[in-house]
Amino acid sequence: MNFSLSIIDIIIIISCPTLTIIVGLIASRNQEKTANSYFLASGKLPWYVIGAAFVSTSVSSEQIVGTVGATYENGMAIANWEWFGLSYVPLILFFIPIYLKNRITTVPEFFSKRFDSRCSYIYSLIMLIAYIFVFMVPVFYGGSLAFSQLTGWNFYLIVWLMVIIIGLYSIKGGLASVVWADALQCLMLVGGGVILFFVALNKIPGGWSAMVQANPERFHLYRPPGDPIAPFLGLIVASFGVFLFYQAANQVMIQRVFGARSTWDGIMGIIFAGFINRLRPLVTSFLGLIVYYWIHQMNMAEPLDNRDKAFSFALEHLTPNWGLRGIILAGFVAAVMSTIGALSNSTATLFSLDVYKKLIRPAASDIEMVTVGRIASFIALVSAAIICPMVAHLGGIFIYFQKGVTFLATPFISILLMGIFWKRTNAQGALFGVTVGTLISMGLGFGAPVLAQKVEWLSFLKLHWLYLGFIAQVIIMTGIAIVSLLTPPPQPEQSGPFQWRVSLLTTFDSGGVKRPWYQSLLLWFILLYAIIAFLYWKFW
Repeated sequence: MNFSLSIIDIIIIISCPTLTIIVGLIASRNQEKTANSYFLASGKLPWYVIGAAFVSTSVSSEQIVGTVGATYENGMAIANWEWFGLSYVPLILFFIPIYLKNRITTVPEFFSKRFDSRCSYIYSLIMLIAYIFVFMVPVFYGGSLAFSQLTGWNFYLIVWLMVIIIGLYSIKGGLASVVWADALQCLMLVGGGVILFFVALNKIPGGWSAMVQANPERFHLYRPPGDPIAPFLGLIVASFGVFLFYQAANQVMIQRVFGARSTWDGIMGIIFAGFINRLRPLVTSFLGLIVYYWIHQMNMAEPLDNRDKAFSFALEHLTPNWGLRGIILAGFVAAVMSTIGALSNSTATLFSLDVYKKLIRPAASDIEMVTVGRIASFIALVSAAIICPMVAHLGGIFIYFQKGVTFLATPFISILLMGIFWKRTNAQGALFGVTVGTLISMGLGFGAPVLAQKVEWLSFLKLHWLYLGFIAQVIIMTGIAIVSLLTPPPQPEQSGPFQWRVSLLTTFDSGGVKRPWYQSLLLWFILLYAIIAFLYWKFW
């Protein structure tokens, strides 16, 4: 690869992580030395920080490389993973009001209060393992490998530099450091990505319209229900399954909302994230459309033998040497750091609050809790860094993990939905969901495709994984309902406070703060979904 970095690029790459460390440390300086301060930023996070952190945490190195490559191969429909905002609706209308009204600090705490401690412990155990060995390891590996291949820098040096940089602010400062650093990294990531998109697009004679005219079939968001890559119906059902879980029940994401200074800030933060996400395809997928046109229509290079090379191809062939490569790579590193920092922080939160405090040392002081959290965060970072080189020997493990997370998530989101909408849901039903439900989900998700290949009369099971996840969710929710009806109902104090009701949408601030019209949540919510509707009308 003929890829080089100028002095300006190198200065930018070094300066951006340094600035991130400084911002993270400054953010933690005025925090009280309590567990609430360390794990929830003392409940003082404003909406704009929540929104920016929510976006940057959800964009990883694997997503950037993967979606650019997938769009190169399959067209605009891949942008649905960035633009499709249906899962934000239940998050905003149902989950955030209930979480913040009840002052929930972790997802396991919700399970414990609404059902019982068994569901809480199972969630904590599964997610602690998943955060380190499923989520963090491939992000470490993919980000370090891509950066190493592009720059020629040593892979292991990059891995351990990231451990040191992330550890300097995330371990010391807790959630406050992580989210303020995430907000800065969001600016780097989105800003650099948008600049790269327009610089690359400028190299296409005729620009966007020329690409559309050449291959109009590649510029549609809608794909029929039977499409093997991005079926639109599958996206709809997933919005109340794995997509909703990722937004509303994944500690890494929802912890930003738990730290909100008010319900208004929590909801407005998610709406703000929705606005930022309208730009995300420019960063994570549309670059693939430009690379495809450059290669297949302009014949400027040979077709790629691996779609995941599309991102590095764009950096090599479509960026000038005046510092843009440094900006893009700094944004790429920011995506890696943001995701890993969030994962290590959430690992510390789950272990300290839901394992150590409840199972090991119930009498632990705040100082002890923070110390344990820091140790857990450090161990998570180091463990993932040590293990990540092994990913090279595991072949197609990334696709396996993505599907695995979907079927792992299905039981938990099933329980949450039943718990907030049906007061008769009890601990026995929830326990069925996390135990038998997990077996049903995994069996259907991984067993059904195998049986469909081997048994002719089961060929109808050759379904997209989003449909299989939805079928598993329906079965699990039905099972939860049956078990709940066959066993005693929950106590009123277990179900009442956690039942959704319309009145939850009328009060967003403690103390009855009266806000001006331009701070109306309904106004910005309507505007956001008007933009989403326009985009889908335009590119349907």
